[in-house]
Amino acid sequence: MRAFFSNTDAEEIRDVKRVEIHTWFLLVLFFLGILFVCPSVYSQKKEKTNLNFLLITIDTLRADRLSCYGSRNPETPRIDSLAERGIVFSRAFANTSTTLPSHANILLGTTPNHHGVHENLNFIVREELLALAEHLKDNGYSTGAFVGAYALDSRFGLSQGFDTYDDKYSRIHSVNLSSLERRAEAVIEAAVEWLKGRLSPWFLWIHCWDPHTPYDPPEPFKTQYKDHPYEGEVAYVDFALGKLFDYMNENSLFDSTLIIFTGDHGESLGQHGEETHGYFAYNSSIWVPLIISHPGIASGRGNDYVSHVDIFPTVCDVLGIKRPTSLHGTSLLPALKGKKLPERPIYFESLYPFYSHGWAPLKGFIFKEKKFIDSPIPEFYDLRHDFDELKNLAERKKVVQLSSQLKEIIQAQTPSGRVDAAQRVDKETREKLASLGYVSSVRVSQKKEFSVQDDVKVLLPYINKIGEGWKLYKQGQKDAGIKLLKDILKEQNDIDMAYKQLASIYQETGNTEEALAILEQGLDTLPSSYQIFIEYVKALISAQQFDKVISACEKMNMREAEVDPEIWSNLGTAYARKGNFEKAIKAFEMGLSLDDKHPELYNNLANACYSHGLQSRDRFIYSRCFEYYKKAIELDPEYPAPYYGLGHAYREEGNLEGAITCWEKALEADPDFSRAHFDLAIAYVKTGRKDKAFYLLSEYKKRYSHLMSPVERERLDALIEQCRE
Repeated sequence: MRAFFSNTDAEEIRDVKRVEIHTWFLLVLFFLGILFVCPSVYSQKKEKTNLNFLLITIDTLRADRLSCYGSRNPETPRIDSLAERGIVFSRAFANTSTTLPSHANILLGTTPNHHGVHENLNFIVREELLALAEHLKDNGYSTGAFVGAYALDSRFGLSQGFDTYDDKYSRIHSVNLSSLERRAEAVIEAAVEWLKGRLSPWFLWIHCWDPHTPYDPPEPFKTQYKDHPYEGEVAYVDFALGKLFDYMNENSLFDSTLIIFTGDHGESLGQHGEETHGYFAYNSSIWVPLIISHPGIASGRGNDYVSHVDIFPTVCDVLGIKRPTSLHGTSLLPALKGKKLPERPIYFESLYPFYSHGWAPLKGFIFKEKKFIDSPIPEFYDLRHDFDELKNLAERKKVVQLSSQLKEIIQAQTPSGRVDAAQRVDKETREKLASLGYVSSVRVSQKKEFSVQDDVKVLLPYINKIGEGWKLYKQGQKDAGIKLLKDILKEQNDIDMAYKQLASIYQETGNTEEALAILEQGLDTLPSSYQIFIEYVKALISAQQFDKVISACEKMNMREAEVDPEIWSNLGTAYARKGNFEKAIKAFEMGLSLDDKHPELYNNLANACYSHGLQSRDRFIYSRCFEYYKKAIELDPEYPAPYYGLGHAYREEGNLEGAITCWEKALEADPDFSRAHFDLAIAYVKTGRKDKAFYLLSEYKKRYSHLMSPVERERLDALIEQCRE
């Protein structure tokens, strides 16, 4: 049943008959009008071609922003050159509207009904699923992946089967994890280096994040597209791809490589009231470019309706490798040879609002140029005449039939042993949770019945208003911003973003007490909101209410606690501030088990080991701090805190020169780091470098004397005088 919509070879079908086929399964096929058997493209004994395979995915890429799809601004000559070599599919669709699930669809060849990954950050690709890289590796391919952003970090499971999985974007401690990215040029440069000297056959996946928000292209694209920064990002990615294509030309790789180019999803840019993506599933956010090039095919255009899950079986057929039976898509090889593909439903979903806000789920399918969107306010569109989806043709009688068809599609794509991709933790992590006194978090029950008031179309305008309120505050109109957010909560009190943004305004303006009151009100209304919870914990730490942090975390029963290292960093901080370094260490280790490339967590763990080692006189625990400080520095060389901590550890060991070097680096990273400033000056005094000490202490007095007590100022003056002498 998992191969329900695959274009299975005739001989493979005879193999499948050995599996019991239920009567209802045939009825479903008949009901959907898609009972067909396609002629075999290959015989069962396929001959491997030994072609290389290059997969390029550009994040958040609208098809109509490429000149090969009709765009005049920007022009994309490098991508156009690829289009001139192959087939441009005019009607290709993402099965989901966010990054991680879309790439899971591509690399697993199944929809989220099978692999279970429905949104970013809180799901993971399970190891038991067969990924394209694993399948190609089993068939003799070397495999490499180079990704541009944290949404595709190896911790989310897409690294399966890759010999090299390069997610080495800069880990900046002060930047939210979900915002971590690197430019397309850096991704492509690393990928080209991997290609050099690579023996065929190989599979290379390149992912560029740049068109994703925030739209901030480098020069000259920033100036050239100052009024259209999204288009500037697209133009920049096209430019960056030039280095890859030049290398392939110089090394005659186009003659031996299957190339598939696509976007993971689109970008609404204000259409249908959606500024970016992830809420709706209109064509503005799920229509994507798809260009397929390989030696031996003539260039042209394909007008069949296709989707991301068709990529896996297509790769298998072009490379002459047997297809796994679990795939949901169909091979596009006939279309590459100018043949018409059989029509079949294309499933899609947009479940970020459901999982993050508790809104009504949004699912649907496209079939025979018609599109059905199932939600409390259902929608039905004739895409042949209304591709922009401006006229909703939904009728009550038709909707009942369409909803039934959608249920059958979902049921056919859902395996009997359903994959729980939201269940992140392994045995070791569960043991760490237990050692902290916590049980695995209970999944918050979702609503089963939804009304019109739960529809994304009804609720998204409030998110837009929240953005307006925040913008007013940032423009200096604090009172107007606060009033707008409060008005939203009076009208619709179950939108967590409103509580979060209102509390953030209070926090930033120094009113922590009011921020806590708003967040507590939000948790009373929405006890399962992780966004409110994490902001509440941060506010408690800011208010130094560490007992409340620990109490809140002990009671938490949110699934995000099993996937988000941030909560464990906050809990560890609370324990450390209370002097319970043993539990602080366990909390920080728990966070690192979820993300082992988190510089702030390594620094916090190092601090806890340093303090606990000194307190308990346990040299082993103390010695661990050196490793963790150095790891934090390795991950983020511009992070001043681990230099400062490592300096203290060296000083404790009697290595004052090592301490001086570390504190100098801490000040290089942050000239306003007052503690490093003072400690370095004292170290200079102790090592006889009074001229340097005099300069630093004088500067320290200018900057911070207003914050010092009279006794402290007197001591500082004495030190300065000592250095003067």
